[in-house]
Amino acid sequence: MSESPDEKGHIARIQTEDQLHEFSEREGYITEVGVEGADLKVARDGHTVLIPQPSDSPQDPLNWSSFKKHLVLLIISLTAFLPDYGSATGAVTLIPQAEEWHMTPDEVNHSQSGNVFMLGAGGVFVVGLSAYFGRLPLLFWFLIVAFPTACWCAGAATFESFMAARILNGFFSTVAQGGGLMFINDMFFFHERARKINIWAGFIILSPYLGPLFSAFIITTQKWIWPFWLLACLTGLCLILTILFVPETYFNRRVDPSQKPANGNRILTLIGVHQRRVDLLAPNTLLDTVLRPTKVLLKPTVFLSCVYYLLTFAWVVGINTTLSIFVTPLYGFGPLQIGYFYFTPIVAALIGEVVGHWLHDTIARTYIRRHSGHFEPEVRLYATFFSTPFMVAGLVLLGYCLEDAYHYMVTSLAWGLYVFGIMITTVAVTAYNLDAYPEGSGEVAAWINMARTLGGFIISYFQVRWATSTGTISSFGTQAGVLAAAWLIVLVLLKWGKAMRIKSGGLHFKTA
Repeated sequence: MSESPDEKGHIARIQTEDQLHEFSEREGYITEVGVEGADLKVARDGHTVLIPQPSDSPQDPLNWSSFKKHLVLLIISLTAFLPDYGSATGAVTLIPQAEEWHMTPDEVNHSQSGNVFMLGAGGVFVVGLSAYFGRLPLLFWFLIVAFPTACWCAGAATFESFMAARILNGFFSTVAQGGGLMFINDMFFFHERARKINIWAGFIILSPYLGPLFSAFIITTQKWIWPFWLLACLTGLCLILTILFVPETYFNRRVDPSQKPANGNRILTLIGVHQRRVDLLAPNTLLDTVLRPTKVLLKPTVFLSCVYYLLTFAWVVGINTTLSIFVTPLYGFGPLQIGYFYFTPIVAALIGEVVGHWLHDTIARTYIRRHSGHFEPEVRLYATFFSTPFMVAGLVLLGYCLEDAYHYMVTSLAWGLYVFGIMITTVAVTAYNLDAYPEGSGEVAAWINMARTLGGFIISYFQVRWATSTGTISSFGTQAGVLAAAWLIVLVLLKWGKAMRIKSGGLHFKTA
């Protein structure tokens, strides 16, 4: 990862603002002022270069107040919380549903699989269409459909109806999970993004644990439909907050903002008419929007990152959607005890959030300091050196706990170790790909989300049968082995990632 003297000399000769403030596959980021003749805007510390360089327009999201930016970030994060929260709610309700519909819990769990798969597929559609219609209209219209489908989940009278509702809700609720990175990239500078991703990812990682926790407490006294009515209420809240407070965040830096203002009449901007009237995302065509996600996935580093994340995160969904099936007979847990048990991953994710808040920035600052203000995206992946041992240890220990009936507190610890590690890893992988391809922020987020959900979709189909037939020591040990082997992909990216990016070239999209 270190530069040769010739490379350093080349970096030192970069003097224009255009060369300095944007990412280059060959030179990476220049984050410190130290070049004569470069007239650049810097952060309050007086030396950190603002990347990208903000315009002088108050319409530029980079120039918005800190309160406005963080309000939008909070709403986007809360909306990103919905899909996994709703998906995991069914992990607890499947037992009373099975009794009502005269099915086995494993059969009812198939509705989980359909929902999980659509969480990934929906994100790819979101980012593609947003490059033509704008960020805000996609957020608004997808939530418009997500709300009634959440109500449908609660009102379904048969398994077939419930499964159809779950599939549709999964597709439309994923709008801010699959496309949330676009909003972060629009509003925040390079040196701020890792911490903002940490917040957004924290909501996503916490959501599949808070869903079962709340649901378990609710169904001790109420019917299974009420956890889904709570999901509907949360979806309605996000829709209202979006209508009231979220602006269009896309800003075209290549044109005069007075000619193509991103935000006009509130209603017309919300539904997407304004963006089309001013041709905000010109010269994109619908064909361009279809090709953008494919173009991003064909980048070797993005594809390898997604494979790594799939093989790392799949076990999160597998454990979460089936754990109640394991611990109910093992420890004699009822819904209330299962609810308390879900405090473990919540605490672990929050600790990961706090540690990651400092860890990712510390790694970046250390590298920048040692390389004269120069930064490469691959540096983000060094955080996995810290997180991987926690994930491997957690999976192995969890297998022994479930097979040899260790005390439930040890089982809790094992689960927490894995969740802590996955929180750190999620931010590292997401920040790496955003730094590598900032103009494809939405597409990057969508494919990472697709990898995460695809892995969960596959494992949730056979997790219970696998553990039952071979034992949890064998099944979870194999999962730990797959995770450890997948980490070799990170080593490949650290060694050859930059060369792969240079050889494959940039995205060269018509709009960011």
